[in-house]
Amino acid sequence: MSVIRMTYQFASSRHKWKFMRKYWPLYALSLPGIIYFVIFRYVPLFGSVIAFQNYNIFKGIGGSAWVGLDHFKRMFEYAEFVPILKNTILIGLYDLCFAFPVPIVLALLLNELRIMAYKRIVQTVVYMPHFLSWVIVGGIVVGVLSPSTGIVNHVLSLLGVDPIYFLGENGYIRSILVGSGIWKDSGWGTIIYLAAIAGINPDLYEAAQMDGASRLRQVSSITIPSILPTIVILFLLQIGNFLDFGFERVFVFLNPLNSENGEIIDTYVYRAGLVDRQYSYTTAIGLFKSVVGLALIVIGNKLSKKATGEGLY
Repeated sequence: MSVIRMTYQFASSRHKWKFMRKYWPLYALSLPGIIYFVIFRYVPLFGSVIAFQNYNIFKGIGGSAWVGLDHFKRMFEYAEFVPILKNTILIGLYDLCFAFPVPIVLALLLNELRIMAYKRIVQTVVYMPHFLSWVIVGGIVVGVLSPSTGIVNHVLSLLGVDPIYFLGENGYIRSILVGSGIWKDSGWGTIIYLAAIAGINPDLYEAAQMDGASRLRQVSSITIPSILPTIVILFLLQIGNFLDFGFERVFVFLNPLNSENGEIIDTYVYRAGLVDRQYSYTTAIGLFKSVVGLALIVIGNKLSKKATGEGLY
């Protein structure tokens, strides 16, 4: 049996070597991406060890004292951490419920347009904000919502409503964060879903038209089921980044007047880690976020496979 097994392994490795030699240009093209992920994603993972140390920048990782799970205990015992975690979860849920479906709806609507010039113009308009940095988006939103010169308050004044300082009240900050994200990034998701729609076999629509199906019925019975694998993959990826809402996305809008409902884990890590130099403590928070994200992906992938048969792996 051992001889047969060795022969099989030799034949299998020889087949793989031939396959790699045949498609070596593809492997060469993927090499820069692999090197990038190894250097900037996998090598920094070794630095997570300082979450279990009382890290000292002068002593380094090798000379810093080990403290075990003390930083994780401190994280949950800290009075401000629970409200910050609550803000992160709520904003993530709002983004998942309101922002995630928008690109799908836009893609379905754009797909129904028959005037190609108008379709390209609308597609370009909704896609352009994706290329703007959050600093520029923040400046635009601040200008639009300004209590003295903003267009929103100007319209409210015409209706007899007193000016509202939107960025100075806790009640509006979460809506502003989610709404600005929809305006900035919905165009990117729309492009992905339009590409998935373009790959649908046109014969399916022709058969549906011959059977007398309306456009709405074609969308519900052909388009949406056909792009469901793409929807599932993007949904699972967003779930994996559930606690990673984005530092710059929140920081440009954050101020002492709205921080009660606006501060999230990323901005707290910046304040505690870089400003206050609590490196080990904030590394523990980052490790906590990574573990939660991994767990959400695994659970979401299993539930997705049971419900739709589609998943990331």
